[in-house]
Amino acid sequence: MSDFPDLNINTDLARQILTGFIRSEITRMGFTRAVINLSGGLDSALSLYLAAEALGPKNVLALRLPYKTSSPDSLEHAQMVIDDTGVQSLTLEITPMVDPLIAAFPDMPNLRKGNIMARMRMIVLYDQTAAFNGLAVGTGNKTEILLGYSTLYGDSACAINPIGDLYKTQARQLSRAVGVPSAIIDKPPSADLWIGQTDEGELGYTYAEVDRLLFLLVDERYTPEECIEAGFAAGFVNGVVERIRRNQFKRVLPPIAKLSNRTIGYDFLYLRDWGT
Repeated sequence: MSDFPDLNINTDLARQILTGFIRSEITRMGFTRAVINLSGGLDSALSLYLAAEALGPKNVLALRLPYKTSSPDSLEHAQMVIDDTGVQSLTLEITPMVDPLIAAFPDMPNLRKGNIMARMRMIVLYDQTAAFNGLAVGTGNKTEILLGYSTLYGDSACAINPIGDLYKTQARQLSRAVGVPSAIIDKPPSADLWIGQTDEGELGYTYAEVDRLLFLLVDERYTPEECIEAGFAAGFVNGVVERIRRNQFKRVLPPIAKLSNRTIGYDFLYLRDWGT
């Protein structure tokens, strides 16, 4: 079971495709620069390395946006990436922006606090796209997108996403290939929204486990029953399927009630590069 299915990728080809994607998408929209929220984790580091390679380091701005409970390691690891790639950077603490809202609700649970932090980082990100005259490059991987493990209009907000078709285990492979430091690749994945928080602790399973299941369900079009027959526990399969279904609203633009003959999102579907 441990080696089924095989999620290994051709990292040279993936790197070529993704840097080309960043370059073509940003330039066709009339821009030459990119802005990325750099958390100190693997995914944002990978997006930054790809953007720096695609556009040149001077055309990429990395934002470090710590909250008072953020791990010192996160700041240090983000700086390692900035130093290694040579991109431009800005560090701005979000604590004074976040705390007044949290203070208004003394019994606020960690999830709500984390969403506020993620959305505040989005506000700073988009403000800096205007200041830097660039586009926001996303950092969410395919596993997170499918499971809805992100904050809507928070860390999921971006203009383009180069790594959204890479499962977490594949993002780790590509990160090694592009030179992301081992200290970042090997640490437990975490959104760093509160002390002791880890992705896998919240999800209840490892990325390695769920990536194999997601690959069969999504890429290979297995039914849940076929996944169970392949050796996955029924409870695990059904829980993941339900999570994918429940979080579909995070993967699409808000539905518009149809009244006319040409409704945005239904009948009005021009390509991104229409007119270029």
